[in-house]
Amino acid sequence: MKKVIKGGKIATATDVFEADVLIEEGVITQIAKSIDVADAEVIDATGKYVMPGGIDPHTHLDMPFNNTVTDDDWESGTIAAAFGGTTTILDFCLSAGETKLADAVAKWHEKAKDKAVIDYGFHLMITDFTPETEKELPTILKQEGITSIKVFMAYAREFQSSDRTLFKAFKIGKETDTVVMVHCENGSVIDELVEEALANGHTEPIYHALTRPAAVEGEATKRAIELANIAGAKLYVVHVTCKEAVDEIIRAREKGYDVLGETCPPYLTLDQSMLAKPDFEGAKYVWSPPLRPAYHQDILWNALKAKQLQTIGSDQCSFSFNGKKQLGINDFSKIPNGGPFIEDRFGILYSEGVAKGRITVNEFVEMISTSAAKTFGLFPKKGTIAVGSDADVVLFDPNVKRVISAETHHMNVDYNPYEGWEVAGEVQTVLVRGEYVIQDKKFVGTLGNGQYIKRKPTSKLTEQLALN
Repeated sequence: MKKVIKGGKIATATDVFEADVLIEEGVITQIAKSIDVADAEVIDATGKYVMPGGIDPHTHLDMPFNNTVTDDDWESGTIAAAFGGTTTILDFCLSAGETKLADAVAKWHEKAKDKAVIDYGFHLMITDFTPETEKELPTILKQEGITSIKVFMAYAREFQSSDRTLFKAFKIGKETDTVVMVHCENGSVIDELVEEALANGHTEPIYHALTRPAAVEGEATKRAIELANIAGAKLYVVHVTCKEAVDEIIRAREKGYDVLGETCPPYLTLDQSMLAKPDFEGAKYVWSPPLRPAYHQDILWNALKAKQLQTIGSDQCSFSFNGKKQLGINDFSKIPNGGPFIEDRFGILYSEGVAKGRITVNEFVEMISTSAAKTFGLFPKKGTIAVGSDADVVLFDPNVKRVISAETHHMNVDYNPYEGWEVAGEVQTVLVRGEYVIQDKKFVGTLGNGQYIKRKPTSKLTEQLALN
């Protein structure tokens, strides 16, 4: 059925204006001051922003990790994302343990099948560049419409790549016009610091942060940047947390390197002291890289404002406190790394960013949706309100205040890192390709209606993001 969104204020990465939006067969077909179509459903958006659906470029749903599996699968995870204003996610497909990349991708398709309520795509995580992998990778990327691969400089015992493997990844990225995403921490140094801490009897959650200092993130970021530049590859540094890493990204971009940076809501809003909470409560805040001392927050906000960092990912990787987090109660290194953020990414950035005057609403839309769409080959199908774009639309009321709580969130975990926070603004209605997923704050979607989106490689990242 045709739909007309009337009376709202459209917000994109470049404009804010009052207009109506006509949706036909899942696509935006007209934007005008006033639209009246006799056979169309009218959606009243008076007093609300009409925004492009959020694009979360960093999620881990139903993923094995730390001898367990994340608690949010493709059903609870995508429903929670929709309640939070996200209409597309890019999830990390883990290839470790598979003899063929095609098998890994098939497994991730199966995880999403009949569960996803919003659209999605994959990044392909690579841990070992065997001759077989190198031969298979270009074909898989093209066939599956995957424009991004990820390699790790962290997790020495599970995922960490050698410098040679990392450089191979960058070479393949260059050859296939693929974005290479890197988790930048020096895993070997971290392992040494962890062993030292445990030998000295330090088992508490705070030592997760103390054994992963900002310097190991900064060092790894610099190394990744230089290796990517030698190879001529497009580098995307995931979950940037600290001044040391930001400084390296700024330095590289000033030299013309093709490098982008992502940060995440907790690094903008929470700090290292959370891990020192008594009675093992600090385990709720264990993820990697860890939270930093509070002074890093202003550095990250300023980098976003200056467009030295470009995107906001949730790094959704949820483990319940009463259960899986308890695996590390006597050893911080065994606490499953990850937190639940897929639902609150959109709202936290608006409340802490726009409502507090740190960023404009246009910058918000760019960070929460448009930049990711451009970086990973989804734009202009996704990431904007424009004629011809998918009708992925969020109706957002900026005048409402609400309180975040695990009792009311939709993620499949028993805690929320933002428990008790009052935030400005609320997602009211969410459409994916013109169909309701959330209507007046109630889930009305259908399991399995989310579509897998094949993407095409972008041009040079820094040039692509400069385009309006």
